[in-house]
Amino acid sequence: MEVLSVELNDLPDEILLLIFKKLDNAELLYSFIDVNKRFNKLVRDSIFTNRLTMTKYYFYGGPFPQPNNPILDRYCSEVLPSIHDKIKWLNVEPSAMERILLCTNYPNLYGLGLYTIKKETAVRIFT
Repeated sequence: MEVLSVELNDLPDEILLLIFKKLDNAELLYSFIDVNKRFNKLVRDSIFTNRLTMTKYYFYGGPFPQPNNPILDRYCSEVLPSIHDKIKWLNVEPSAMERILLCTNYPNLYGLGLYTIKKETAVRIFT
């Protein structure tokens, strides 16, 4: 019996896009940016970069923040700076908000969703 082996990279772009659309945009970008040129081109499409939700559950693996988070570190140092001009809407929570907002410029950002933010924090960051 012959065994057929197909790798993700062997699939046509159309199939990959169907698969990628089923994934969370933030997780998709973290997982596939800088894997190879083809994946870079696919995941940088506006359908994946226009609107991002960056919640502490995703970054911290649960409701409680951890001090050194490699996922958030990579997002702020590599992922967001590489797609900053494509982001139009960003949803963030206080636990990572300051790092996410200050790690790069967002020239095309027209919407910002702030969740569970205290007034004092908003005043400190936005004034």
